[in-house]
Amino acid sequence: MKIVVGLGNIGEKYQKNRHNVGFIALDHLVNQIEKGGTVVSWKEDSKLKAFTTKVKINGKEYLLAKPTTLMNNSGEAVSKILQFFKLTPESLIVVYDDIDLPLGTIRIRDEGSAGTHNGMRSIISELGSQEFKRIRIGIESRGEHAPKQQDISSFVLSDFYNSEYQDLEIAVTKAVEELKSA
Repeated sequence: MKIVVGLGNIGEKYQKNRHNVGFIALDHLVNQIEKGGTVVSWKEDSKLKAFTTKVKINGKEYLLAKPTTLMNNSGEAVSKILQFFKLTPESLIVVYDDIDLPLGTIRIRDEGSAGTHNGMRSIISELGSQEFKRIRIGIESRGEHAPKQQDISSFVLSDFYNSEYQDLEIAVTKAVEELKSA
């Protein structure tokens, strides 16, 4: 079984935030599965500190998870999930936002540092390992869509502009296709 964790913050006020792109990608994947006729339901698991659901993709079983911790404590949920299912970090895929990638792009790595991402810092710290797959979705902190000078924390907690949704859709679709082949 693969564990796929989308990073974000729980709550209506965060739903369209740049920092919630991991949740957005998992919702996109679930929507695709449901279009195929399978009903997918999320359940909150307080022991795992996450909303979870099991799905099958191309005959393989996946546990999808959205941590209920705040972003900066994502490692608590990821650690509990891996321990509960007795899995190693190598069975983990984390989907999250990257302010250093242009909007509409993704980057896939099998291991690496957290960079500037506090949610990833938390996961790496809790697991004691950097050896797990990650799919980073560009949200572009500076450049075409974002002001040159700004507070990064405020930027990641801001909603996407309407003009950005087409590029966001491209990146999320690429991320979901990567998940489906993992």
